Amino acid sequence: QTTLIQPVSAQWVGDDNLQSMIVGTVMRKIKSRTWKKQRYFKLQEDCMTIWYKSKKAGNAHSTFSVSDVETVREGHQSEVLLSIADEFPPDRCFTLVFRGRRGNLDLVADSADEAQSWIKGMKKLIENLENMGESEKLDQWICEWFKKADKNNDGRMNFREIRVLLKMMNVDMNEHHAHRLFMTADKSQTGTLEDDEFVLFYKMLTQREDVLRVFQDYSGDGQKLSLRDLEEFLRDEQLEEVDGVQQLAMELIERYEPSDTGTKMLKAMSIDGFLMYLASAEGSIFHPRQQSLYQDMTQPLNHYFISSSHNTYLMEDQLRGHSSVEGYIRAFKRGCRCVEVDCWDGPNGEPIVYHGHTFTSKILFKDVVIALRNYAFKVSEYPVILSTENHCGVEQQRVMAQHLNTILGDKLLKSTLDGKIPVSFPSPEELKGKILLKGKKIGGLEESLNGPVEPEDSLTGEVSDEDEAFIQFNSRSFPQKSKQRLSKELSDCVVYCKSVHFSSFKHSRIHSKFYEISSFTESKARKHLREAGAEFVRHNARQLTRVYPSGLRTDSSNFNPQEMWNTGTQIVALNFQTAGVEMDLNDGLFGQNGRCGYVLKPDFMRMSERSFDPEVPINREGYRPLSLCIQVISGQQLPKVNIKESSVVDPFVRVEIHGVPLDQAKQETRYIDNNGFNPVWYDTLRFTIHAPELALVRFVVEDYDKASRNDFVGQYTLPFSCIQQGYRHIHLLSKDGTSIPPASLFVHVRITNLV
Repeated sequence: QTTLIQPVSAQWVGDDNLQSMIVGTVMRKIKSRTWKKQRYFKLQEDCMTIWYKSKKAGNAHSTFSVSDVETVREGHQSEVLLSIADEFPPDRCFTLVFRGRRGNLDLVADSADEAQSWIKGMKKLIENLENMGESEKLDQWICEWFKKADKNNDGRMNFREIRVLLKMMNVDMNEHHAHRLFMTADKSQTGTLEDDEFVLFYKMLTQREDVLRVFQDYSGDGQKLSLRDLEEFLRDEQLEEVDGVQQLAMELIERYEPSDTGTKMLKAMSIDGFLMYLASAEGSIFHPRQQSLYQDMTQPLNHYFISSSHNTYLMEDQLRGHSSVEGYIRAFKRGCRCVEVDCWDGPNGEPIVYHGHTFTSKILFKDVVIALRNYAFKVSEYPVILSTENHCGVEQQRVMAQHLNTILGDKLLKSTLDGKIPVSFPSPEELKGKILLKGKKIGGLEESLNGPVEPEDSLTGEVSDEDEAFIQFNSRSFPQKSKQRLSKELSDCVVYCKSVHFSSFKHSRIHSKFYEISSFTESKARKHLREAGAEFVRHNARQLTRVYPSGLRTDSSNFNPQEMWNTGTQIVALNFQTAGVEMDLNDGLFGQNGRCGYVLKPDFMRMSERSFDPEVPINREGYRPLSLCIQVISGQQLPKVNIKESSVVDPFVRVEIHGVPLDQAKQETRYIDNNGFNPVWYDTLRFTIHAPELALVRFVVEDYDKASRNDFVGQYTLPFSCIQQGYRHIHLLSKDGTSIPPASLFVHVRITNLV
């Protein structure tokens, strides 16, 4: 058995950057132009934890894990560092960007060399983590717990320390059983566990009886899976395609069987290899093939659901929240392809962005456009729609057009792709790398391509629905004009996404052009859905529609996006800054297709001659309902939700189906008393799915509490169409949508035809 609990730094001995990080550095932590404090930063010996403390605050210190850091930005690449650019040169500045919704850490080193040490060192540590295999990650996780519990840092633990550790790890274990395991693991008979003895104790503690049971069902001799045993398991349980199953079995042995066992030579798999396969991406519930870019990207733009954000500049609520360019960067990082900007006349002739007539802070329109240029295509190369709500006068509209043209250059789409008058949208494939402006336009595409439009002074655009909602919300104190003068320069930047007022589905069917887009508040969209669901779906087969949260959601809460996807609405705009079930669904739908922000709508939503009513899915052509049967077997290393050391979770699992109204359903397992470490359920939940192409499945783990509200533990959401059948692990995510390894669920899934 290899010794694990050792300073990982041994492997970095020759790395000067990491050595200087381990020695430590005094740097300035910057929160604003006026808040700049010196802090002592130091990489711990484990090369996994950054420790820092104030120079004055006595013993108070903080830590964060390298695994919490997503990326390092060099130079003045955050608003905070840009605000002090005149004070500190870029070669001394850098930003640590954390996963999820945690704020950035902006730092200034005393010299360019010190900054480089931290930038290069952090990048190396992040890269090393990303390249770790599943078993290394687990070993790392065990090491971290060992260190947390080893209070006197002597590298060994007595039984009392072990009991404290088990509580910390969410295990409320029978003391007699724990002591028996402790004695077995204490090979040196010193009354303490060190290094590899602790690892042995942990491995005994986490023995997966559930997986062993499956393994023995298929193993000819109870010791290993021969090539034929494994093929049978892959074919009968995992429902892998029969043709390639022998090849797949060989590949899995090659990939997951630990090389230090003789089993690999025999072309067979041990229980360890089997567990590694089940815990890997291939053993995950989300089909790996559908996580990569697998859909046809050459269909017209309106045939796709598009990941879309509302009030993208806001980091918090709609009344007093902080406006920030960071909002755009974070949205792009999550695969968002339609972002919103509210523009107002600002001082010094520069348009500003904020939530009008509220106390939200203000940022420059120019800075938003720079962020678009720098970050729009980092995660996905497919087109970005910039949805403008424009409250500027003609002069500052000209400035907006100038910024769009000079900063974005040829990234900004300025005319139709071939210069001809089109009859339908180009595809995401054809629009790769392009930014499309959505806003009001003088006249139509035809006029702008056919020659000059009428003189400037008579140019007005009608009020869009966003303006109307805004006027209603603020009309008591802010009377608004029903027409707005537009600058020709800004109007010319709008090509395929002309914002228009919506009259009725019938009016649109007869008069509307494909490039005209209407926006609805959630309540108006619901009304259309109730009154004319099939018409709504048909409308969206021809045109783009945007739905956005009600102006009354001042807390930046979200509506259920599923209702709107059921109508084929492409641009369902959510407050990306607000965690919750709605963003889980958004992340779930757009987790497929390479996270590129575009998902092809089902074929019955793309043809205007087909009829699909989300309220009555049974009536559609090709209706084939499915049965989904999920056996929730067990949970692994669920995170603690209560900080109190003595508390351990009582977990249960809820499976929710989100889809057309007929498919909306949820079922729960029973709860398990005091065990977040390895709870076992073997509970079976069954669902009928009438419109599988639109359904999402959400797994939620909560901590049961009979006295108050259950606490959220973790969740995972994916499209029904991306589910792999058989024995699968579900790797849980936090409220923020970030991973919380090694927390997982183990399930068995079967999907069968009902008709």
